[in-house]
Amino acid sequence: MKGIAGPRAAMVAMLALGATPASADLPQPVRAMLNAAIAAGNEEDIAAVARTAKLTNPDDAAEIDGILDNHRQAVTQATLERKRAARFFEQWRGSGELGGFLTTGSTDSAGLSAGLTVTKEGIRLRHKVRLSADYQRSDGVTTRDQWLASYEPNVQLSDGFYLFGLSMYEKDRFQGFSDRATLSGGFGYRVIGSPRLTIDIKGGPAWRGTDWIDQPDSSEVQGLAGSDLLWHISQGIDFSNNVQAVWGSENSTLANTAALTAKIGGPFSARLSYGLNHESNQPTGISTTDTITRATLVYGF
Repeated sequence: MKGIAGPRAAMVAMLALGATPASADLPQPVRAMLNAAIAAGNEEDIAAVARTAKLTNPDDAAEIDGILDNHRQAVTQATLERKRAARFFEQWRGSGELGGFLTTGSTDSAGLSAGLTVTKEGIRLRHKVRLSADYQRSDGVTTRDQWLASYEPNVQLSDGFYLFGLSMYEKDRFQGFSDRATLSGGFGYRVIGSPRLTIDIKGGPAWRGTDWIDQPDSSEVQGLAGSDLLWHISQGIDFSNNVQAVWGSENSTLANTAALTAKIGGPFSARLSYGLNHESNQPTGISTTDTITRATLVYGF
C-alpha cells in the first residue's frame, strides 16, 4: 500500500502534524513541503521529500526524523482502527495473473497459466486464499491440466509467533493423481519482519489423501514444513520465494516457486516465475521432478 487516501489521509495528517514541536528550527518552507507530502498520503513521496530535506538541512535531521516518527505512529493507529471496524468481506487485497508457461519433466510443453491470490490482514487474524491453473491442449490432446486451491488462516500470538491452518486441493493427472487433499496446522514464526524483507517459516502435522490414477488410493498422516520470503528489492521490483515440503512413508512432495515481479504502471505488473515440483514414489513412466517457467501479466487490487 503506497499511502492512505481520502478522509483517512486527512486524519493521519492532522495527528502527525499536531504532534510536531512548535519550537522547531526547521525552516518553514521545508516544513510546509514535508507537511504537504504527509497530507497527500503517498509514502514513497514522503520518503523522497524527507531525504531531500535532510540533504539540504543536515542540522535538522533529528527534527525531520521526529516528524516522520509521528506520521508513522499516526498511520499505525489509523490502520488499527480501520481493521477493527472492518467486516469479514472488507479490507481484502490481492492480485490476479494471466500468461503462459513452459514445462520440462513428465511433459515438455507450453500453455496458458492463470492465478488469483487474495489476503486480508486483521489485527491478529490473517487470511490467504490462492487459486492457480495451468492448462494446454496440443493436436486435440490435453498435455497439461493442473489445478490448485488453498486457504490458510493465521492467528498471531506474540514476538513473531503464530498458529496456522491449511486446507489445499490439487489436481494434476500428469503427476499421476486425479485428486489430492491436504489438511495441516501448526506453528509459524516470522524470522524477519522489516518493511523491505519478510521471512516466515512454519511446520506441523498434515493429513493427505490422494486418488492415484494407476495405483491404489492412499491416505496418510504426514509432516509439513514451509517458508515464505518477500523482498522489496527497489521501488516497483519484488522478489518472492515460497517453499513447501510434505513428507510421509508412502509419498513426499517438495515444491518451490521463485518469482520476480516488476511494476509496469498503475495496477499492472509483469511477473517471471520458476517452479520446481518433486514427487517421490511416482508411477512408472512419470518423472519425479517437473519444472515450470511462467511469464504473466499481474493485476493488483
